[in-house]
Amino acid sequence: MRQYRGTIEADRGQVASAKLQLEFAHIVAPVAGRVGLRQVDPGNQIHASDTNGLVVIAQVQPMTVVFAVPESHLPALRQRVAAGPPVVVEGWDRDFKNRLASGRLLALDNLVDPATGTIKLKAEFPNDDHALFPNQFVNVRLLLGTQKSATVVPGAAIQRGAQGSYVFAVDADDVVKSVRVFPGAADGDVMAVDGPLAPGTRVVTDGIDKLRDGTRIEVIAPEVRGGGERGGLGKRRGDGGRPPEASGAASASADGGQAERPRRPEGGQPAAAN
Repeated sequence: MRQYRGTIEADRGQVASAKLQLEFAHIVAPVAGRVGLRQVDPGNQIHASDTNGLVVIAQVQPMTVVFAVPESHLPALRQRVAAGPPVVVEGWDRDFKNRLASGRLLALDNLVDPATGTIKLKAEFPNDDHALFPNQFVNVRLLLGTQKSATVVPGAAIQRGAQGSYVFAVDADDVVKSVRVFPGAADGDVMAVDGPLAPGTRVVTDGIDKLRDGTRIEVIAPEVRGGGERGGLGKRRGDGGRPPEASGAASASADGGQAERPRRPEGGQPAAAN
Protein backbone atom coordinates (compact mmCIF):
# COMPACT_ATOMS: atom_id res chain seq x y z
CA MET A 1 0.00 0.00 0.00
CA ARG A 2 2.82 2.43 0.80
CA GLN A 3 4.51 1.51 -2.42
CA TYR A 4 1.37 2.40 -4.38
CA ARG A 5 1.03 5.67 -2.45
CA GLY A 6 4.60 6.54 -3.39
CA THR A 7 3.79 5.87 -7.03
CA ILE A 8 0.76 8.20 -6.85
CA GLU A 9 2.85 11.01 -5.33
CA ALA A 10 5.45 10.57 -8.05
CA ASP A 11 2.73 10.84 -10.70
CA ARG A 12 1.43 14.01 -9.04
CA GLY A 13 4.95 15.45 -9.19
CA GLN A 14 5.10 14.75 -12.92
CA VAL A 15 1.74 16.48 -13.44
CA ALA A 16 2.93 19.55 -11.49
CA SER A 17 6.15 19.61 -13.53
CA ALA A 18 4.14 19.51 -16.78
CA LYS A 19 1.95 22.39 -15.59
CA LEU A 20 5.04 24.44 -14.73
CA GLN A 21 6.55 23.83 -18.16
CA LEU A 22 3.24 24.88 -19.73
CA GLU A 23 3.17 28.12 -17.73
CA PHE A 24 6.59 29.00 -19.14
CA ALA A 25 4.92 29.16 -22.58
CA HIS A 26 2.43 31.85 -21.42
CA ILE A 27 3.16 35.49 -20.57
CA VAL A 28 0.90 37.05 -17.94
CA ALA A 29 0.74 40.85 -17.61
CA PRO A 30 1.77 42.06 -14.15
CA VAL A 31 -0.78 44.92 -14.27
CA ALA A 32 -4.01 45.69 -16.08
CA GLY A 33 -3.82 48.47 -18.66
CA ARG A 34 -3.71 49.50 -22.28
CA VAL A 35 -1.47 47.44 -24.58
CA GLY A 36 0.56 49.32 -27.15
CA LEU A 37 1.92 48.27 -30.51
CA ARG A 38 3.84 45.01 -30.35
CA GLN A 39 7.61 45.24 -30.45
CA VAL A 40 8.19 41.80 -31.97
CA ASP A 41 6.62 40.37 -35.14
CA PRO A 42 6.70 36.78 -36.42
CA GLY A 43 10.00 36.14 -38.14
CA ASN A 44 12.02 38.58 -35.99
CA GLN A 45 15.17 37.27 -34.37
CA ILE A 46 15.14 37.71 -30.59
CA HIS A 47 17.72 37.22 -27.86
CA ALA A 48 17.53 36.73 -24.13
CA SER A 49 19.34 40.06 -23.65
CA ASP A 50 16.80 42.15 -25.63
CA THR A 51 15.53 45.10 -23.57
CA ASN A 52 12.55 46.17 -25.68
CA GLY A 53 10.30 43.31 -24.62
CA LEU A 54 7.26 42.10 -26.51
CA VAL A 55 4.82 44.90 -25.76
CA VAL A 56 4.41 47.95 -23.50
CA ILE A 57 1.47 48.04 -21.07
CA ALA A 58 0.34 51.44 -19.74
CA GLN A 59 -1.87 51.51 -16.66
CA VAL A 60 -4.81 53.84 -17.28
CA GLN A 61 -7.03 53.19 -14.25
CA PRO A 62 -6.15 54.92 -12.05
CA MET A 63 -4.04 57.55 -13.83
CA THR A 64 -1.43 59.72 -12.14
CA VAL A 65 -0.46 63.21 -13.30
CA VAL A 66 2.84 64.87 -12.37
CA PHE A 67 2.90 68.67 -12.53
CA ALA A 68 4.71 71.65 -11.00
CA VAL A 69 3.50 74.81 -9.25
CA PRO A 70 5.45 77.92 -8.16
CA GLU A 71 7.05 77.64 -4.76
CA SER A 72 5.10 80.72 -3.63
CA HIS A 73 2.05 78.43 -3.31
CA LEU A 74 3.91 75.97 -1.08
CA PRO A 75 2.78 77.45 2.30
CA ALA A 76 -0.88 77.40 1.23
CA LEU A 77 -0.49 73.87 -0.13
CA ARG A 78 1.07 72.52 3.06
CA GLN A 79 -1.60 74.21 5.16
CA ARG A 80 -4.35 72.75 2.98
CA VAL A 81 -2.86 69.24 3.05
CA ALA A 82 -2.48 69.38 6.83
CA ALA A 83 -6.16 70.38 7.18
CA GLY A 84 -7.20 66.78 6.51
CA PRO A 85 -9.75 66.51 3.65
CA PRO A 86 -8.32 65.42 0.27
CA VAL A 87 -7.22 68.26 -1.99
CA VAL A 88 -9.40 68.34 -5.11
CA VAL A 89 -7.43 68.39 -8.37
CA GLU A 90 -8.91 69.09 -11.81
CA GLY A 91 -7.35 68.18 -15.14
CA TRP A 92 -8.12 70.47 -18.10
CA ASP A 93 -7.20 70.35 -21.76
CA ARG A 94 -4.42 72.40 -23.33
CA ASP A 95 -6.68 75.43 -23.94
CA PHE A 96 -8.33 75.41 -20.48
CA LYS A 97 -11.75 74.98 -22.11
CA ASN A 98 -12.81 71.44 -21.22
CA ARG A 99 -12.39 69.69 -17.90
CA LEU A 100 -11.10 66.19 -18.54
CA ALA A 101 -11.09 64.63 -15.08
CA SER A 102 -11.32 65.30 -11.37
CA GLY A 103 -9.18 63.59 -8.74
CA ARG A 104 -7.17 64.17 -5.58
CA LEU A 105 -3.67 65.25 -4.65
CA LEU A 106 -1.53 62.21 -3.97
CA ALA A 107 1.90 63.50 -2.90
CA LEU A 108 4.30 66.46 -2.84
CA ASP A 109 7.95 66.30 -3.76
CA ASN A 110 10.50 66.71 -0.96
CA LEU A 111 12.42 69.60 -2.52
CA VAL A 112 12.05 72.72 -4.64
CA ASP A 113 13.75 72.86 -8.01
CA PRO A 114 16.18 75.81 -7.69
CA ALA A 115 16.45 76.19 -11.48
CA THR A 116 12.74 76.87 -12.01
CA GLY A 117 11.53 77.82 -8.52
CA THR A 118 8.79 75.19 -8.68
CA ILE A 119 7.85 72.09 -6.71
CA LYS A 120 6.50 68.90 -8.26
CA LEU A 121 3.22 67.35 -7.19
CA LYS A 122 1.46 64.12 -8.12
CA ALA A 123 -2.29 63.75 -8.46
CA GLU A 124 -4.39 60.63 -8.94
CA PHE A 125 -7.49 60.41 -11.17
CA PRO A 126 -9.90 57.43 -11.37
CA ASN A 127 -10.09 57.95 -15.16
CA ASP A 128 -13.24 55.84 -15.43
CA ASP A 129 -14.12 57.30 -18.83
CA HIS A 130 -10.51 57.08 -20.15
CA ALA A 131 -10.43 60.85 -20.72
CA LEU A 132 -6.75 60.93 -19.75
CA PHE A 133 -4.23 59.24 -22.02
CA PRO A 134 -0.68 58.16 -21.13
CA ASN A 135 1.87 60.98 -21.68
CA GLN A 136 -0.92 63.43 -22.56
CA PHE A 137 -0.29 67.10 -21.74
CA VAL A 138 -2.91 68.60 -19.45
CA ASN A 139 -3.33 71.70 -17.32
CA VAL A 140 -3.99 71.21 -13.62
CA ARG A 141 -5.94 73.24 -11.09
CA LEU A 142 -5.94 72.79 -7.31
CA LEU A 143 -8.84 73.84 -5.12
CA LEU A 144 -7.23 75.22 -1.97
CA GLY A 145 -10.29 77.00 -0.60
CA THR A 146 -13.32 79.17 -1.32
CA GLN A 147 -13.39 82.93 -0.84
CA LYS A 148 -16.95 84.04 -0.12
CA SER A 149 -18.47 87.42 -1.01
CA ALA A 150 -15.44 88.37 -3.07
CA THR A 151 -15.31 91.42 -5.34
CA VAL A 152 -13.91 90.31 -8.68
CA VAL A 153 -12.83 92.25 -11.75
CA PRO A 154 -11.52 91.19 -15.17
CA GLY A 155 -7.80 90.58 -15.10
CA ALA A 156 -7.33 93.07 -17.97
CA ALA A 157 -8.63 95.89 -15.78
CA ILE A 158 -5.82 95.63 -13.21
CA GLN A 159 -2.88 97.93 -13.87
CA ARG A 160 0.43 98.11 -12.03
CA GLY A 161 2.36 101.27 -11.34
CA ALA A 162 4.92 102.75 -8.98
CA GLN A 163 2.39 102.87 -6.14
CA GLY A 164 1.05 99.34 -6.66
CA SER A 165 -1.95 97.83 -8.41
CA TYR A 166 -4.97 99.94 -9.41
CA VAL A 167 -8.00 100.03 -11.70
CA PHE A 168 -9.75 102.88 -13.51
CA ALA A 169 -13.26 103.15 -12.07
CA VAL A 170 -16.00 104.89 -14.07
CA ASP A 171 -18.57 107.02 -12.21
CA ALA A 172 -22.11 107.92 -13.27
CA ASP A 173 -20.82 110.85 -15.39
CA ASP A 174 -18.44 108.54 -17.33
CA VAL A 175 -15.41 110.10 -15.62
CA VAL A 176 -12.59 107.74 -14.68
CA LYS A 177 -10.59 107.71 -11.48
CA SER A 178 -7.77 105.38 -10.45
CA VAL A 179 -8.61 103.23 -7.43
CA ARG A 180 -5.95 101.34 -5.51
CA VAL A 181 -6.68 97.59 -5.22
CA PHE A 182 -4.91 94.57 -3.82
CA PRO A 183 -5.15 91.55 -6.15
CA GLY A 184 -6.01 88.21 -4.63
CA ALA A 185 -6.89 84.79 -6.00
CA ALA A 186 -7.41 84.42 -9.75
CA ASP A 187 -9.92 82.13 -11.43
CA GLY A 188 -9.75 82.11 -15.21
CA ASP A 189 -10.15 85.64 -16.59
CA VAL A 190 -11.29 87.24 -13.32
CA MET A 191 -9.40 88.13 -10.16
CA ALA A 192 -10.55 88.86 -6.64
CA VAL A 193 -9.48 92.26 -5.30
CA ASP A 194 -9.51 94.03 -1.95
CA GLY A 195 -9.72 97.76 -1.47
CA PRO A 196 -12.15 100.68 -1.70
CA LEU A 197 -13.62 99.48 -5.01
CA ALA A 198 -17.36 99.04 -4.41
CA PRO A 199 -19.20 96.06 -5.93
CA GLY A 200 -21.03 97.03 -9.12
CA THR A 201 -18.53 99.74 -10.09
CA ARG A 202 -17.65 99.87 -13.78
CA VAL A 203 -13.97 99.47 -14.57
CA VAL A 204 -12.07 100.10 -17.81
CA THR A 205 -10.61 97.04 -19.51
CA ASP A 206 -9.21 98.45 -22.77
CA GLY A 207 -7.67 101.67 -24.05
CA ILE A 208 -6.14 102.35 -20.65
CA ASP A 209 -2.77 103.69 -21.83
CA LYS A 210 -4.20 107.17 -22.56
CA LEU A 211 -6.38 107.54 -19.46
CA ARG A 212 -5.71 109.88 -16.55
CA ASP A 213 -7.72 110.76 -13.46
CA GLY A 214 -10.63 113.00 -14.44
CA THR A 215 -10.72 111.89 -18.07
CA ARG A 216 -14.24 111.67 -19.47
CA ILE A 217 -14.80 108.59 -21.57
CA GLU A 218 -17.53 107.49 -23.91
CA VAL A 219 -18.73 103.91 -23.59
CA ILE A 220 -19.56 102.54 -27.03
CA ALA A 221 -21.79 99.51 -27.49
CA PRO A 222 -20.27 96.68 -29.55
CA GLU A 223 -21.34 96.79 -33.19
CA VAL A 224 -20.13 95.27 -36.42
CA ARG A 225 -19.19 97.47 -39.34
CA GLY A 226 -19.91 96.63 -42.95
CA GLY A 227 -17.70 93.87 -44.34
CA GLY A 228 -17.55 92.01 -41.03
CA GLU A 229 -14.79 94.17 -39.49
CA ARG A 230 -14.98 95.44 -35.92
CA GLY A 231 -14.27 99.05 -35.14
CA GLY A 232 -12.04 100.49 -32.45
CA LEU A 233 -12.71 100.63 -28.74
CA GLY A 234 -14.26 103.46 -26.78
CA LYS A 235 -12.60 106.85 -27.27
CA ARG A 236 -12.18 109.77 -24.94
CA ARG A 237 -14.37 112.66 -25.87
CA GLY A 238 -11.27 114.81 -26.16
CA ASP A 239 -10.18 112.60 -29.09
CA GLY A 240 -13.00 113.65 -31.35
CA GLY A 241 -16.15 112.19 -29.84
CA ARG A 242 -17.87 109.04 -31.07
CA PRO A 243 -16.22 107.61 -34.16
CA PRO A 244 -18.56 106.37 -36.86
CA GLU A 245 -19.59 102.74 -36.48
CA ALA A 246 -17.09 102.20 -33.66
CA SER A 247 -17.53 99.03 -31.64
CA GLY A 248 -16.08 97.25 -28.64
CA ALA A 249 -16.51 97.60 -24.88
CA ALA A 250 -14.57 100.23 -23.02
CA SER A 251 -15.59 99.07 -19.55
CA ALA A 252 -16.73 96.06 -17.59
CA SER A 253 -18.54 95.69 -14.29
CA ALA A 254 -16.94 94.60 -11.04
CA ASP A 255 -18.94 91.79 -9.48
CA GLY A 256 -19.49 91.26 -5.77
CA GLY A 257 -21.99 90.21 -3.16
CA GLN A 258 -22.81 86.53 -3.31
CA ALA A 259 -20.03 85.51 -5.69
CA GLU A 260 -17.78 82.70 -4.53
CA ARG A 261 -14.42 82.33 -6.19
CA PRO A 262 -12.14 79.34 -5.48
CA ARG A 263 -8.45 79.93 -5.03
CA ARG A 264 -6.82 77.81 -7.63
CA PRO A 265 -3.08 78.03 -8.23
CA GLU A 266 -2.27 76.82 -11.70
CA GLY A 267 0.75 74.89 -12.69
CA GLY A 268 3.41 76.92 -14.49
CA GLN A 269 3.89 74.31 -17.17
CA PRO A 270 1.91 71.53 -18.93
CA ALA A 271 1.71 68.35 -16.92
CA ALA A 272 2.51 64.90 -18.27
CA ALA A 273 0.12 62.06 -17.54
CA ASN A 274 1.93 58.81 -16.75
